[in-house]
Amino acid sequence: MEIGIGLIGAGYMGKLHAVAFNAAPAVFNTKLRARLEMICTTTDNGAQEKAEQFGFARSTSDWSTLVNDPRVEAIVIASPQTTHREIALEAFKLGKPVLCEKPLGASLADATEMAQAAQASEQVNLVGFNYIRTPATQLAHQLIKEGVIGDITFFRGEHTEDFFANPNAPATWRSSGDSNGTMGDLAPHMINCAHVLVGPIRKVSAQIETVFKTRPSECAPNIVEQVTNDDVAQFMCTFENGATGHLLFSRVALGKKMGIIYEITGTKGALRFDQEDQNALWL
Repeated sequence: MEIGIGLIGAGYMGKLHAVAFNAAPAVFNTKLRARLEMICTTTDNGAQEKAEQFGFARSTSDWSTLVNDPRVEAIVIASPQTTHREIALEAFKLGKPVLCEKPLGASLADATEMAQAAQASEQVNLVGFNYIRTPATQLAHQLIKEGVIGDITFFRGEHTEDFFANPNAPATWRSSGDSNGTMGDLAPHMINCAHVLVGPIRKVSAQIETVFKTRPSECAPNIVEQVTNDDVAQFMCTFENGATGHLLFSRVALGKKMGIIYEITGTKGALRFDQEDQNALWL
């Protein structure tokens, strides 16, 4: 039993999706197998190269061709966030399931329209918030629901990386556009984690900063480009249940490769997790 997969975007996340589809039957012992049908990137040559590398049968540089192909039965959107809305709306109109990478849209309006289209289509739809699915965090969720740490009083969370910590690293698509900054790129994972473990956020007081205001051009190192989005962001917050919290996000945190860390304090106990030691949960 097979399902034809169409993957849009072949960067870091696209590659991981392709690897995961190939590994899923062995890991989960499922009878439904992913058939890697078509991949889409920005150029025909690049798409063909990625198809050969990742094991897709066909390739295209036109996402609409992929979405409308009858042999593509489910869509994975792993392209930059400004492209998500249009692709998802077309897929849902055709009655095809969608897994969209985070953030869902480039704006609240985008995300709302996509969510409404997904609901109207009644198709399976997912957002790539994979970190809350790790065994340790699922255990944390279970312990909280069982009341092991009592009522939550405080949450501290961070998602910190160092992939932009070198000021001489060239400008990329990540260094322009609000939705591509740290608030659009890293913050959604920890905000989602906070929502799952603690609940909805009622109030925030936020601060965002661009640490490195310029970067050398990717095409011409002697040309300087302005960085138009945030490197670091943080906020204090109050949750609907009365708990308070602090969340920090950074792409310029030297030494951090996967700094997804949270500490949850309750009236009976506390939990702590660090994704760089992903098989440990401190209680």
